[in-house]
Amino acid sequence: MSASASFRCWVDCGSTNHLSHGKLVPLPSRIGPLMLSYHSRADFLKLNLYPGLSLLSSLECSSGKLKLQSEPRAPSRKFHRPCALVVRCDHPQNADFPRYYSRKEKKPFPVPVLELRRAARERAKKSKGQPKKPVPPPKNGLIVKSLVPLAYDVLNARVTLINNLKKLLKVVKVHACGYCSEIHVGPVGHPFKSCRGQHASIRKGLHEWTYATVEDVLLPVDAYHLYDRLGKRIRHDERFSIPRIPAVVELCIQAGVNLPEFPTKRRRKPIIRIGKREFIDADESELPDPVPEVPLKPILTEIPDPEVVAPCDEEETILLAEETLQAWEQMRRGAKKLMRMYPVRVCGYCPEVHVGPSGHKAQNCGAHKHQQRNGQHGWQAAVLDDLIPPRYVWHVPDVKGQPLQRELRSFYGQAPAVVEICVHAGAAVPDQYKPTMRLDIGIPTSLREAEMVV
Repeated sequence: MSASASFRCWVDCGSTNHLSHGKLVPLPSRIGPLMLSYHSRADFLKLNLYPGLSLLSSLECSSGKLKLQSEPRAPSRKFHRPCALVVRCDHPQNADFPRYYSRKEKKPFPVPVLELRRAARERAKKSKGQPKKPVPPPKNGLIVKSLVPLAYDVLNARVTLINNLKKLLKVVKVHACGYCSEIHVGPVGHPFKSCRGQHASIRKGLHEWTYATVEDVLLPVDAYHLYDRLGKRIRHDERFSIPRIPAVVELCIQAGVNLPEFPTKRRRKPIIRIGKREFIDADESELPDPVPEVPLKPILTEIPDPEVVAPCDEEETILLAEETLQAWEQMRRGAKKLMRMYPVRVCGYCPEVHVGPSGHKAQNCGAHKHQQRNGQHGWQAAVLDDLIPPRYVWHVPDVKGQPLQRELRSFYGQAPAVVEICVHAGAAVPDQYKPTMRLDIGIPTSLREAEMVV
């Protein structure tokens, strides 16, 4: 049997009458054959083509496009070319949860090493015999001026997100485990035995829930602040003398945001390369004295905890939740664009993040087998989730209904903690998070009903 099957439905153009419900119905002439193309059932079940995906995701990936094609039998003025209707699905129906990596596993590279080497060989082959091009910013020491407004937007979106979460936590209940880093959004904590903290075996994996804070929802990812991002790497003996700030704030500072409490070096001329890793600064004495720059946009400040006021009614809560979702998406989308120009490094063994072209030399990695590396980090390119961890939590389908049951764990979905809090506050679910939330899966009402599910 071939990979695809097709059927042709012919209408006789010579005959003009058709029998329908005992009556002769005239049919229009010049109607050609209609062809419906679809994949056969054998193609639907090829799960090996998509390793790591669930059954529904494999079905979506293999049959996410439906094509209807119409072909005329005889040439006509109206039907001079075949027309095709293609229906696409950008988001899969259901998707697997993000993989959990244990402390003994190393993070995978965003791009495989073999592909990086292949791309480097191709670049060297193309540039052979060609004149060297000037190095573009930010590699030449200058900032990308077109990304400066975006950096201010990301910084303000982060402050807005923190302020709104402080207000929503007074309305939406969020629980945190006292022994591990897991949190849960809902009236009561979930009953799943997934605790990996201290004395977890004595408690048989059950969590001991307490009240959560903003730091539990937005994991604090700090990085060293660099006065000169092209300067020498931070040594091990300098690890306590250099301040550490949130990594997103450091990324915005290197992208052009000026904060008086965190000064940074701004070059007005490109650097002069004298070697592969050595350079000197250009002479800027002939330039006029630098004028203190005024921020392009006003920088927001965080609200102190005693001054946080909860929303007064349900309508205000919904508006606050929608604004929080917009700030969350704006911060992640803007940070992803900044990371394309300003490199960010992450350790492959621990969550340490460094904003800069190369990682620091501080020997403070305490991950698995760090003695073999003398505490040094294994730096690699970072992804967005390393800079801004989404912090997935279990999705509660009905807040006012029955709580989550331990036996029905496979039927529940997950979502980032910020998204789950906003959904509980009344915001609409974004489309990109629906696959992992499993909103279209029917949840059994009892264990007996769950055993009947095929």
